[in-house]
Amino acid sequence: MAIPVNENPSLLDSLRVETRVLGALFLREALTRYGRHNIGFLWLFVEPMVFTLGVTALWTATKTAHGSDLPIVAFALTGYSSVLLWRNMPGRCIGALWNNLSLLYHRNIRVIDIYLARLMLEFGGATISFTVLSLVFMSIGWLEPPQDVLEIVAGWLIIAWFGGALAILVGALSHESELIDKIWHPASYLIFPLSGSAFMVDALPKAAQEIVLWIPMVHGVEIVREGYFGTRARAHYDLDYVLPFCLILTFLALLQVRKVSRRVVPG
Repeated sequence: MAIPVNENPSLLDSLRVETRVLGALFLREALTRYGRHNIGFLWLFVEPMVFTLGVTALWTATKTAHGSDLPIVAFALTGYSSVLLWRNMPGRCIGALWNNLSLLYHRNIRVIDIYLARLMLEFGGATISFTVLSLVFMSIGWLEPPQDVLEIVAGWLIIAWFGGALAILVGALSHESELIDKIWHPASYLIFPLSGSAFMVDALPKAAQEIVLWIPMVHGVEIVREGYFGTRARAHYDLDYVLPFCLILTFLALLQVRKVSRRVVPG
């Protein structure tokens, strides 16, 4: 159904149009990626659940050391769920515009909408996976109830903010240079061991702590674990660093999107 054109739309009208656009793009992305075969849309959160369960089982079987006395299942769940959140977002946004140029013929669809729809899909899948696995592990006694749910949500949103801003930036840059795609994949593997998923900052030497705390997602993971484990996890994070960092990254991402929007030609 066509969206009526209003030459002087109010803020509420604009929000309604944007909501409808993002909703339509979200469903399109979900159907395009997962289709209607097998379990279809359920792969949105089953896929990250399988990965997290695999890592958790591997860590448990090998009794991997992680530098703390926290339960290995809980440690793996909080660490690797966060990895899926920040790492998958840029991968999905790289090249996204090239695959959706024809959508830009619609006056209500903008470049940023294409990226936001993919970010919503990744955020939703990782969040549902994290929540469902937490509830399952708690129900079978492998995980104790979290100490502070709001703190977990805050840490999770910080990780998502960083991942989303980074994704939009590299996605917009990738439209102008194929080099971004070639750089991001090896870079993400190199960053992964330093992201805080497999260690607590407190377990590192003082010099190493100062280095890893320059990495933004580490702060979010530490907040999530403090929310889960309370005083059992001696967390190290600095909101005065990570929040301005994410704000600046978001500003740079939006500037790049604006630049690409002026040059892009619908295909």
